[in-house]
Amino acid sequence: MPLLARMIATPLSLDVGPGAIDSLDTRLAESGISRGGKVAVLVGRVQGEEIASVLRTSLSGADVMSVETASIEHARDLSVSLRQSSYDAVVGIGGGRTLDVAKYVASLVALPMVAVATNLAHDGIASPVASLEYNGHKGSYGVHIPVAVIVDLDYVRRAPRQMVAAGVGDVVSNLSALADWQLAALHRNEQVDGIASAFARAAAEAVMGRSDSVESTDFLMMLAEALVLSGLAMAVAGSSRPCSGGDHEILHAIDQLYPGTSNHGDLAGVGALLCAHLRQDAEQFAMIDNCLRRHHLPRAPEDIGLTIEQFVAAIDLAPTTRPDRYTILEHLAMSKEEIAGQVKEYARLVSG
Repeated sequence: MPLLARMIATPLSLDVGPGAIDSLDTRLAESGISRGGKVAVLVGRVQGEEIASVLRTSLSGADVMSVETASIEHARDLSVSLRQSSYDAVVGIGGGRTLDVAKYVASLVALPMVAVATNLAHDGIASPVASLEYNGHKGSYGVHIPVAVIVDLDYVRRAPRQMVAAGVGDVVSNLSALADWQLAALHRNEQVDGIASAFARAAAEAVMGRSDSVESTDFLMMLAEALVLSGLAMAVAGSSRPCSGGDHEILHAIDQLYPGTSNHGDLAGVGALLCAHLRQDAEQFAMIDNCLRRHHLPRAPEDIGLTIEQFVAAIDLAPTTRPDRYTILEHLAMSKEEIAGQVKEYARLVSG
């Protein structure tokens, strides 16, 4: 019998709105994930104590643990702690690093994971990928996607505007990643997954097609949905390919060379704009540039605190961060002098 359909893994539920953490016990019970509230909750250092105090009242059966570092070693230590008791699920509450650790820990202990996002700066909310450090280097590791995704808009709104808007950069970088995927199909016969591409493109175009911004509740809800859709694109593809190309290679190189330079979404947006320039794709460059401008996101190296020389060094290193991936950077195979020339031209374009 021919295969007429395929199964696509998705979260059982997506809930975007205010008061998510306050009513977490009800949400877990109604979804059938944990009726008794016996869950392991992983929280970040910044908001951890505040969240823990809320959960002591609303989710008294939970054990709250702090995520100290986004590293493989720390995740393994947490998994050992979780094995000392019996839990219904792992609940990660916080930003990207906390959710990535929670996803990895849940995969290690074979428990369902619930992602409760308190910011919208990245597309890892529902992705099958965890970005973690190992032996001092950041890498991407395959994990199970969350069984449920909750976005607490009360906490999202409390974050600095720049952090809230950063997710826009990560979503629009899908366009660059998809262009790189097509390039790999043309020159290396890599198979492009049309369903994954459709999800990733729809997410990017949903963001670019709106005139409102992060001050709008409707925009925040759409951005959250777009970030989740990007995660599903990766789940369908079985890799980060539809949402990560030369743009993310540059991002990872900056993280390696200049840790703490900027957040994930900001770097993804800058990387995507630079890659559109390298492809000489004037239409895509204009679309991404207009979107980043509208949301007051970084575009030039100086906007993320890098000199021209530092940005050149990052682009030179970028292909080594994903040696198996073919993007515009591998295609052009530029010397450092050629990179410097391209970056100077790019800086001139975005400074105008």
